[in-house]
Amino acid sequence: MEDRKLTVRAVERAIDILMCFTKADDLGLTEIAGEIGLHKSTVYRLLTTLEEKGFVIRNSATEKYRLGLKIWELSAHLSHNDDPAILLLPQMEQLRDRLGETVSLYLRDGTDRLRIQAVQSNQAIRRVAQVGARLPLYVGASSKVLVAYEEEAVIRAVLEVADWPAAVDRNAYVAQLQEIRKLGYATSYEEREPGAAAVSAPIFDRTGKIAAALSVSGPVSRLSPQTLKEFAPVLIEAAREMGMMIHT
Repeated sequence: MEDRKLTVRAVERAIDILMCFTKADDLGLTEIAGEIGLHKSTVYRLLTTLEEKGFVIRNSATEKYRLGLKIWELSAHLSHNDDPAILLLPQMEQLRDRLGETVSLYLRDGTDRLRIQAVQSNQAIRRVAQVGARLPLYVGASSKVLVAYEEEAVIRAVLEVADWPAAVDRNAYVAQLQEIRKLGYATSYEEREPGAAAVSAPIFDRTGKIAAALSVSGPVSRLSPQTLKEFAPVLIEAAREMGMMIHT
């Protein structure tokens, strides 16, 4: 008999509500209901429970919700030994100071990438990277790195996503993945965001499996294709050192 995953629908829906706040800081009842596809009365009951438990806060003036202090209380108890966002932060700060640009850390989550940590450049003109941002895997240096070193099943799943843009040629994308595996890094130049460039390298855990993507990004006025190429060896070495710190 096949194993079946047991889930509690109310818990799933409550988690769906909380995940809505990865896209916006303040949300109204109608917005949340529309995002997760539930009736407003159902969402209201769930929000009331989450509010009573401190996971969301309702602004009585605007009737909008935001994440509550319980979320931050939980995050404060994340293990420094297990959470790459905390564990690798000092090394990311050192890399930012050395290269002068914004440094980000990404994980793959299904067919998306998630920015779990960022250290902003100290320069006046800089690229601000928002922690918690969820981005597609079909574009961007970090996206390509996270896919290039994955198993074939993962690569196929990414290539088959329903919202794959017509402007991105799948064959060219696969060729880029092969080139990334050869070079050990990926670059993007105004590929996802106009005026922005990035270089990314894989972080492997001690078993040799890709654990994350380390990225340096900034404005194209400073990060020319040649500059990205010069940054690559520094980034690869930093990623190698970080990989030795990750527990499996």
